Amino acid sequence: MEQGKSAPESQSGLPSVTTAPPAWMRRTAPYSADRRAKMLEHMARVRSRPQRRADLAPAAAATSGQSAKDILGEVVGHVILFGVVASIFQSRVPLCLGAFVFLTNGERIESVLAMIGIRLESETIGADIIKRFPFWFGWFALLGLLRGAVPAWLAPWMPPAESWPSLAGIGLLLAVVEAFTAFGMRRALPPLGVEISPNGLTWAMIQFAMAVGALALLVLSGFP
Repeated sequence: MEQGKSAPESQSGLPSVTTAPPAWMRRTAPYSADRRAKMLEHMARVRSRPQRRADLAPAAAATSGQSAKDILGEVVGHVILFGVVASIFQSRVPLCLGAFVFLTNGERIESVLAMIGIRLESETIGADIIKRFPFWFGWFALLGLLRGAVPAWLAPWMPPAESWPSLAGIGLLLAVVEAFTAFGMRRALPPLGVEISPNGLTWAMIQFAMAVGALALLVLSGFP
């Protein structure tokens, strides 16, 4: 009497081993329809969010990479350029204008501060005030220095050069106005769907209009 085979034989005559694969090799159960729908909805919601474009992004916290050698080269270039113009016209106006252009550049100010270990945080009121105050103070100081070089009908409108504290106070006030204007636009415009580049002309014109309005209020109030 033949004994029953303990294990089924394959066509080659060898017994076939039917062992289950390990757990890590087993096929995972497919996601349910509800879970897949939630995942697709989340992906669609993320893609639909307004992305910040590169041209609207503010200046990076890191400086533009200007070294002391670069700044020294710019100093020499400005001195040569405006010095030649001043010698041609035999006037100090080009020299004063060159000093104003060089000393009131916001990116250059940020680079100089970074070289001495002071880094400005972007999109903050303090950084905007620090970069805009030299512009307004230098502008009014330039007008005061050029008071004797302008026509007689324009001289009464020029600020006096000897009132440096007043010029500094006015410059600081206008810088604060511009900084708070920029802060308000950065917070109010994105929720409204309005995108304005901080480096664009529209942004600069809005800031300038607010500063001029503040200056007009000072003049009307009789500020010296």
